[in-house]
Amino acid sequence: MRKILGSLLLGGTLLFGVAACDSARTSADAPSDVSGEVEDPAKVDETLADANSEVRQDQLNSDIRAREQRNDVMGDQGERANSDIESEVRAKLEANIPRSKLTIEANDGAVKIAGTVPSDREYETIEPLAKEILGVDSVSMDVEVVPPES
Repeated sequence: MRKILGSLLLGGTLLFGVAACDSARTSADAPSDVSGEVEDPAKVDETLADANSEVRQDQLNSDIRAREQRNDVMGDQGERANSDIESEVRAKLEANIPRSKLTIEANDGAVKIAGTVPSDREYETIEPLAKEILGVDSVSMDVEVVPPES
């Protein structure tokens, strides 16, 4: 019995550690971390279709509501976990810049965003959108503008 319990505790700890180190991404083809490269940055059709789907929009809204409700119940709205900030910035960017391929990492209110967007207009909206999220103190970007394929 002890071996089973020990295995479960160790497995749960490892799983939590892996989840805690993960970055938030606006699309499946965004880099896995802020130092990664975007594969096929000019191909945005699938990214756009996924972001605009009704199911994905419902997921984004549900994610934001769940995190806000949890923070309401758990205490101070100003105290945000890095994973909460990453998730909320990701949801905000994905909802408003659906052709983006961005990765978001947060560390004590400092947010790093890397990846690609298809236009200057979309690039210029990244920082203001990220700063709308409670708990974001600063935003640094390593984002490239790559026009979509014709």
